[in-house]
Amino acid sequence: MMNLVRWSPGREMNALQNRLNHLFADSFFQPSRSDDDLSLGTWHPVVDMYDEDDKVVIKAELPGMDKKDIAIDVKDQVLTLSGERTYDNEVKEENYYRRERAYGKFQRAFSLPADVDSDKIKADFKDGLLKIEVSKPEKQKPKEITIH
Repeated sequence: MMNLVRWSPGREMNALQNRLNHLFADSFFQPSRSDDDLSLGTWHPVVDMYDEDDKVVIKAELPGMDKKDIAIDVKDQVLTLSGERTYDNEVKEENYYRRERAYGKFQRAFSLPADVDSDKIKADFKDGLLKIEVSKPEKQKPKEITIH
């Protein structure tokens, strides 16, 4: 005897989407150990950005980098963080058991609030952590107007 099952196009679309996601994740975008161009490919440092009373703070994790390899630019209320983490060639390829660290150039751009003062930017780099502080302009005090 045959059971009747209600057809659900949504369930089948979800199953198809899951299969396609696995296909792309597993096949195309996982670099092999022997493919240097992909394994040394692009990376994006992890960044936190938050607002304090008198400044906007951006913290970026840049382990293994030197401050001379990092650039910070501000133009039209957009702060751009860029740089390059270079590949360490001291260890021969055949001596690796596993390689997961990414290398290469990166660029991150952040929109700043319109009222920040781009002339008062401070940057500090210590132990692989870059901290950028963008001071906000002093708020104008209300001016009392005398009526004549």
